[in-house]
Amino acid sequence: MQYGNVRGRPGDIAAFADADPLEIAAAGRASAPKRVELNPEDVERGLSQLVLSVVELVRKLVEKQALRRIEGGRLSSEQVERVGLTLMRLETQMEELKRHFEVDSLNIDLSPLGQLLDD
Repeated sequence: MQYGNVRGRPGDIAAFADADPLEIAAAGRASAPKRVELNPEDVERGLSQLVLSVVELVRKLVEKQALRRIEGGRLSSEQVERVGLTLMRLETQMEELKRHFEVDSLNIDLSPLGQLLDD
C-alpha cells in the first residue's frame, strides 16, 4: 500500500516538528510553534463545546429550512404552530445544555475560515 506525499511549506511542517523554537525563529518563522497542553477539564469542556456547536449549527439549518417552508406557504397553520413550538423548545434545551456543560460560546474560531456560526 502506498500513501501520498505530505505537501506543505517548510514553516507549516516545522510547526509539528520537535525542533528547538530558537532554530525555527532563526529559520524565518516569526514565532515559535504552539504547544498543546492537555488538561482534563479543558478537554472535556472543549469536547462539549464542539458537540454543542455542531448541534447548534444543525439546529440553525433546520430553523432556516422551516422558515423557508413557512414563507413558501407549504405548511398548514397547525404545522406552523408545531414547528414554532419545537424550535422554541430546542433553543431552550440548548441553553440548558450550555449551562450544564459550562460552555459560554458555541462560536468556534476556524482560523482561516472565520467563525463557525454567524452571530
